[in-house]
Amino acid sequence: MTRPSEVTRERITKAAERLFAERGYDGTSIRAIVAKARVNQAAINYHFDGKDGLYREVLRAAFRAMTEDQLAHAEEAKAMSREDALRAFIRRQLHPLMGRDEYSRYMRIFNWEAVRPTPVFRALVSEEAAPFMGLAANLVRRFLPGADPRTVTVASIWLIGQCSVFLRNREQLAQSPIGLVLDDAAVEWLAGLIGGWLVGGLGRQA
Repeated sequence: MTRPSEVTRERITKAAERLFAERGYDGTSIRAIVAKARVNQAAINYHFDGKDGLYREVLRAAFRAMTEDQLAHAEEAKAMSREDALRAFIRRQLHPLMGRDEYSRYMRIFNWEAVRPTPVFRALVSEEAAPFMGLAANLVRRFLPGADPRTVTVASIWLIGQCSVFLRNREQLAQSPIGLVLDDAAVEWLAGLIGGWLVGGLGRQA
């Protein structure tokens, strides 16, 4: 049975998530969160120790939602050929394109951070992004076993970036004049296309 305190915490988190996505961290006030969640400010202080703590929880949920599927299949990927593992990595990275409300809100929050990064984001990103970056680096090393650490880091960022441009700009890409259709079939096609290009690009460097 769900306790009332857990219901309150979830309501605050969901309200904050929507407001941070719409307005960014700076544009979202505690007053607005309180009104949307239908709680008092004391509840936010009790559950999250204020606005920064609440934002940290929203960011942590966003990071994990975007990477948990990849990390859950890390061991499985080791048993695949490097080409199949890379294609699977791309497919999972693009999977949020097939999601709707929650993933869209997470991507809007990350877009706000791209424009005006907050201290909360900077403090959390190294902790939450490290496992995912490590997974990308392991993939790169399978193609570039003799590469130095700096090259592996740059290649890992490049690998992730090939998908993040679609994730971060999904809404704009779907509108005119581009009008990119991103239904389930199109995402599968896109994953295959990008995966093929990345396999070819990294393979030529080996």
